[in-house]
Amino acid sequence: MSQLSEQQCEACSGDAPPVTEAEIEAFKKDIPEWQIVERDGIMQLERVYKFRNFKQALDFTNRVGEIAEDAGHHPALLTEWGKVTVTWWSHELKGLHKNDFILAARTDEVAK
Repeated sequence: MSQLSEQQCEACSGDAPPVTEAEIEAFKKDIPEWQIVERDGIMQLERVYKFRNFKQALDFTNRVGEIAEDAGHHPALLTEWGKVTVTWWSHELKGLHKNDFILAARTDEVAK
């Protein structure tokens, strides 16, 4: 497990502080395959996972759904034949919070 994946998520509301550039750089060391994308002015973390078939992709999607539900924080999940795109961001913040990085690291653990 990565050090980041072992951290606890914090309760997050619309007035919670977004991550700083320094925090982003530090957190990215634990999740180097994740990309930061911007959609409609909102920074998001995104990664595409590859699988041999749809069944494996769907199984992964369901396992990510379980960690999301446990954390009370939900990503966008696009499940296709042989791949799943996972996108984390804090909806109320309209950007990135530490929780997004923690859950990205946990998503990597699910993929192993």
